[in-house]
Amino acid sequence: MSGHGEKLSRKQDQAISALLNCASITAAAAQCAVAESTLRRWLSQDDFKTAYLAARREVVRQGIVQVQQACSIAVTTLTAVMQDAEAPTGAKVSAARTILETAFKAVELEDLEARIAALEATAKEPLA
Repeated sequence: MSGHGEKLSRKQDQAISALLNCASITAAAAQCAVAESTLRRWLSQDDFKTAYLAARREVVRQGIVQVQQACSIAVTTLTAVMQDAEAPTGAKVSAARTILETAFKAVELEDLEARIAALEATAKEPLA
C-alpha cells in the first residue's frame, strides 16, 4: 500500500487507467484484476485519489486540445455553408447564427476575464 507522498504501485497505475477507460468501477476493477472493494478503498486514499483526478484532468485537457484544433475546420465549414449559393436558406441562417453566437460568447468571456482580473488585482491591494 502506498503511504502519503509515495508513488503508486503498478497495479494502482493500471487501476487508474482502467477507471479512465471503463464505464463503471466494477468494470475497471475487473479490467485490472483487483477486487472492487480494493479499488473503492484506493479511491478513498488521498494519494490515489489525487493521481486519479490528475489523470482525469489530463484526459480532459487532451480533449480540449482536439476541440481547439477542430475549431478552424468547423469555422471553415460553417462559412462554406453560409456562402454556398445552393445551400438551403435554413442551413445558411443556422451557420451564420452559430458563427455570430460563438463570436459574441467569446467577447463576453474576454470581458469577464478582464473584470475578474481587475477584481483580483483590487483584492490584493492593501487597505488604506
